[in-house]
Amino acid sequence: MDMLTIILNNTEDLDAVLETLLEVGVRGATVIDSSGMGRTLCTKVPLFGGIRNLFEDCRPNNVTIFSVIKDPGKLRNAINAVKKTMGNLERPGAGFMFVVPVTEAYGFAPELNGHNE
Repeated sequence: MDMLTIILNNTEDLDAVLETLLEVGVRGATVIDSSGMGRTLCTKVPLFGGIRNLFEDCRPNNVTIFSVIKDPGKLRNAINAVKKTMGNLERPGAGFMFVVPVTEAYGFAPELNGHNE
């Protein structure tokens, strides 16, 4: 079981990424508003105002999506689908995605078809 975390710097991509997750069978995720260090510095700390040049448009907010996925195949499908939806994650400002192992998790809702994820 793993937690897939996706940080979207372009919040307009949120709907497309969530739809992509649904298409590959991921039925549960938590979405929170978040802010990265560079973006926070460029908007809140005048001394670091020059950091604005590092960002195409210095929006202070991004969105973070968390989903705990039990099935390794579903996890791999989700990763590949999100990469396809978001495009090249290596380009500056695109976003960030990572996977963390989860040793225990509680409170999974049953799948609509009667099987747990």
